[in-house]
Amino acid sequence: MSTTPLDAVLEAVAHGLSKPHHFWTLITILAAIAGGVLVTRAVMRRTQARLAVLREADPAHADKDPVRFSIEGVRRLAFPLATQALLWAGEGLLRVTKIIGSTADARLLRLAMTLFGAMAVIRLLVYVLRRVFRNFALITTFERVIAGTIWLVVALHVTGVLGDTVDWLESTRLPVGGSRMSLWALVTGIVAVVAALLVSLWAGSALEDRLMRADSIDANVRAVLSRVLRAVLVLFGVLVALSSVGMDLTVLSVFGGALGVGLGLGLQRIASNYVAGFIILLDRSVRLGDLIAVDKYLGRVTQITTRYTVVRSGDGTEAIVPNEMLIATPVTNHTYSDKKVRLSVKVSVAYGTELAPAFAMLEAAARETARVLAEPPPQALMLGFGADGLDLEVGFWIADPEEGRLGVQSEVAQKIYKAFDDSAVEIPFPQRELHLHGGVAQLQPSVTPRSPKVA
Repeated sequence: MSTTPLDAVLEAVAHGLSKPHHFWTLITILAAIAGGVLVTRAVMRRTQARLAVLREADPAHADKDPVRFSIEGVRRLAFPLATQALLWAGEGLLRVTKIIGSTADARLLRLAMTLFGAMAVIRLLVYVLRRVFRNFALITTFERVIAGTIWLVVALHVTGVLGDTVDWLESTRLPVGGSRMSLWALVTGIVAVVAALLVSLWAGSALEDRLMRADSIDANVRAVLSRVLRAVLVLFGVLVALSSVGMDLTVLSVFGGALGVGLGLGLQRIASNYVAGFIILLDRSVRLGDLIAVDKYLGRVTQITTRYTVVRSGDGTEAIVPNEMLIATPVTNHTYSDKKVRLSVKVSVAYGTELAPAFAMLEAAARETARVLAEPPPQALMLGFGADGLDLEVGFWIADPEEGRLGVQSEVAQKIYKAFDDSAVEIPFPQRELHLHGGVAQLQPSVTPRSPKVA
């Protein structure tokens, strides 16, 4: 009867450290683990220093994905690979010193090497999985938990305990509804669902990338199709996973009823936001890149999800607007049917100024600005008679309002000021005249002499 690695461990525990090769094997394993920890710390310092040098020399290159992927990968593999290398070196030293002379004596070392090698492979696979599903936040958050769980299963398999563990899980049953479910079925169901979710999310991401590159389809339609396809793939994957492990899908009717009650009682706002999101994407009343004003928010639409819309203002702040607000309240879409927007710059000139040359300078200042359209042409107008001068305005059109308005208005205003200054056109400012009647003497305050106080 062949012995398993677990039998070797139990034999070492039963005999204690009375046999020399058991004692020195334990010392070698502990020394390898300690050395792996020290090597990992040194690697961490070196990689951080290397990344700092790269950021100082070329910040854009240092933050690129391949560079960060390689550096973070080295950090994750440093401990298991260093420990395994030290275990190999330790086995060689023990064989040279004749402490162990057969393969049977080195079974504990080989078991430790196998476990640390599996740890390295699992850490690498989980890290690659996290990079592939970077939009799936659970993998990033629970990366160590996922890697540890997989490694624990591998460790149980290597030590020969996995079969007994599975038998215990199958014999332990939990009441679920009117039937009883084993713990093994529950665990396999969870694993199958997680695997199906990963595959569905990967397939959904791939389809979304293909759809987003299809320029012949409207952006809103692409967004709707990608979200619907991803939801269908996830639902299909979960159902297939549950049915593959033998789970009765009728138990999901309880969950469906609870979900319906929850939507009716407390989640109607969330549901309405989702429905409104699909309506917006389908009717294309608001599209990506549109310049809109809703409530107190004015900016460019940078993202439309099924629950909210992101509106980025000119100063860089982003407003998360619920989709229900875009349906229930009036929305001003400055680029709904035509992206061209009319802007204006107002200025006053002194009374007595010739208007024709002033109009020509206003229109020329607008025409010479890069973002101002030639058609429709800029037009100068007189707005009225102000208290200090004539109120004029030059109106002009731009085709890229999402790039901001203040910049082009400021540039036109600067050109107007320079043109007026060069042509000696006076820009008035408030002036008031004070007329004094009766002379300066009457402005002197009258002082009534006080009588001295008598003690």
